[in-house]
Amino acid sequence: LTGTSREQRAFQYLLAHAIPGDPRHILQTFDQWCYHCEHLSCVGPDKGRIVERVLLERAPLRVLELGTYCGYGTVLLAQGLPPGARLYTIEGDPRHAAVAEKVIRLAGFSEQTVELIVGPSEEVIPRLREKHGLMKANLVFMDHWKRCYLRDLRLLESHQLLAEGATILADNVLFPGAPHFLQYAKTCGKYHCKVHCASLEY
Repeated sequence: LTGTSREQRAFQYLLAHAIPGDPRHILQTFDQWCYHCEHLSCVGPDKGRIVERVLLERAPLRVLELGTYCGYGTVLLAQGLPPGARLYTIEGDPRHAAVAEKVIRLAGFSEQTVELIVGPSEEVIPRLREKHGLMKANLVFMDHWKRCYLRDLRLLESHQLLAEGATILADNVLFPGAPHFLQYAKTCGKYHCKVHCASLEY
């Protein structure tokens, strides 16, 4: 009725209530909106703690996020990066990307730290090295369409974009589920797998 999307309404709420340049407060304000106003498919605080722990353990210098959506996960990842690290995030929906870009910059992250790439992941991944300068990713966070998880993991492998010892963190593999991805990761012999139990966001 308002002519604005849920994502745009959430951003307007951020503008009114969040502290610019404070990533943690941006995330907390997002959480308040999602708990009390409208549900958004963001990572959320519970699973966010798992992401933060992995970032702290791995200290990755090159991070790739598949599925920017509103920028919640992007801000979560960016605030946990070690000095000199860079985050590349891919979003297929231009409308979501437009909101995410504003959220990322509101949180205080420049294009030198976070590069948002708009386009289908299957088209962007093969161009990451040549066009965007990503040689090898130390951490990949998958939070886009679950049916694309396996295809995109194989694309990353075939284009040799995974650093030795890279970590692949994939959200919602049990529900709504990415069974083919999970089976491949467990049986192909390239990965050590661990499933983290968590509640659904919000």
